[in-house]
Amino acid sequence: MKLLRRKEGPSLDSRLAALLEATELAEGRLPEEAVSGARAVAERAGVRRTLSIDHTVAALAGATGSGKSSLYNALAGADLAAVGVVRPTTSAAQAALWDGEGAGPLLDWLDIPQRHPAASASGLSGLVLLDLPDHDSIQVSHRLEVDRLVELVDLLVWVVDPQKYADAALHDRYLRPLAAHRGVMLVVLNQVDRLPDSAVDRCLRDLRRLLDEDGLAGVPVLAVSARTGAGLAELRALLNDRVAERKSWSTRLAADITTAAARLGAPEETPAGQAMDRALTAALCEAAGVPLVVEAVAKGHRHRAVVATGWPVTRWIRKLRPDPLRRLRIGPMAPTGGPMGGPAGELPPGRSPAAPSGQAAGSSGQSASGQGIGAEVVGRTSVPAASAVQRARVETAIRDVGEAAASDLPGPWAAAVRQAARSRSQELADAVDRVVATTSARATRRPRWWRAVNVLQWLVFAAMLAGALWLGVLFGMDYLRLPQPPLPTVGVVPWPTVLLVGGVLAGVLIALLSRLAAWAGGRRRARRTARALRTAVGQVGDDLVLAPVRAELDRYARFTEALTRARA
Repeated sequence: MKLLRRKEGPSLDSRLAALLEATELAEGRLPEEAVSGARAVAERAGVRRTLSIDHTVAALAGATGSGKSSLYNALAGADLAAVGVVRPTTSAAQAALWDGEGAGPLLDWLDIPQRHPAASASGLSGLVLLDLPDHDSIQVSHRLEVDRLVELVDLLVWVVDPQKYADAALHDRYLRPLAAHRGVMLVVLNQVDRLPDSAVDRCLRDLRRLLDEDGLAGVPVLAVSARTGAGLAELRALLNDRVAERKSWSTRLAADITTAAARLGAPEETPAGQAMDRALTAALCEAAGVPLVVEAVAKGHRHRAVVATGWPVTRWIRKLRPDPLRRLRIGPMAPTGGPMGGPAGELPPGRSPAAPSGQAAGSSGQSASGQGIGAEVVGRTSVPAASAVQRARVETAIRDVGEAAASDLPGPWAAAVRQAARSRSQELADAVDRVVATTSARATRRPRWWRAVNVLQWLVFAAMLAGALWLGVLFGMDYLRLPQPPLPTVGVVPWPTVLLVGGVLAGVLIALLSRLAAWAGGRRRARRTARALRTAVGQVGDDLVLAPVRAELDRYARFTEALTRARA
């Protein structure tokens, strides 16, 4: 028969490590009070784990006149605490120890100087019982001492009396906030000897109701009289069971971790990010003048094609026109300027004259020779500055990225994601301009067929010159009345004429065909450049806007996972 094994939850060590991880991830994102409180819980739990686990520290806590000290003496079997009518009677916590050997470091950590061996041998070996000051004392130091020890002890025994068991100060300040600690809590209704049996039952039922409303369902409630000894045997038996288990300390620490994790926030699934990169890329491309650059790439390609493959007689005229890409400072040795940051020669607001990203001044940091154009791309481009509308669209796109990513996050984390989206926005202008310059510079590479056509054009031009010289020589000989040499012909047309006219016609025809090919090539190159620019600009947007947002979402995901493990 196969045995069923009970599934165990995460260990205390793993939960403690998860809480520490959550506090580190929440640093700067959540209120400092919650983060520091969780860190203090983790540190406190770490210290308690290293101290004696063979001893259980139980504290008798209650209001003035509830009879804590009387109950403390009755359990200890000796008059260790002063009991009287003058309030407050207990001014400092003291400890009664059953087999207290080895409990010294634990009591030192609790800062309990008054320690007494218990006279009662009631099987409570390992119990360290504390008598605390009144939680409603008129002395502030007494209340602070109670608050300090309530956070440290392993087991809480709340002592109430028939007159003040419903006191709002007790329920609102201690019991309700400690609902997660019901596994290490007992409630004792003391002084029941002052009530008839029917009134005791009514008080117990009413106290049970109040505890259930406080979230403390299941917490044991005992009726006790320290004066007559009624109910003490049941209380000793219950304390003995808790001490014998040796689990109160770990149960207390687990409850502390759960409470601290709850104060950091409820674990939630990481929201699915919405794709806003297209809108961001489109806005950056528009602001960076990508459409203008793409148009200049097509025109520049046709311009350089005419210069390289046009008819040698007229191509020099084309050289008088400016290269469209050179006018935008794109290509080899481009001077400074800038599209998103301001007019040519100006830097965007907040930029120093030094080159961005730690590069040498005036250098884009990427050699165009590596792209095959044989020179270095220097400085910023001279694409016209982005208009106010274009800059507003970029800012809107960045804001939309942050809002979309933060839409399902809790308030502090949502603010952190929005801030992450804007954290590197000041770097966008320079980064986009660099990728526009370097990516567009690849469009200046000369196709190989230009060289072949250029050689062919010069051969045809040479043939034309040969025909012209030949005809010139014949004209001179005829002018000098010299005998004409034999003249070869092509049919009836002399070769000099064929060379001259054919060279002119062939050169013009080649130039026209090359221009047609350059027009088609310019369109193809413009499309390729547009795709490359969108990809490059999109990568900049991803690096400077989307990546910080993803990092913050990843941080939140790890925080949520750690919080879930801590609360398990």
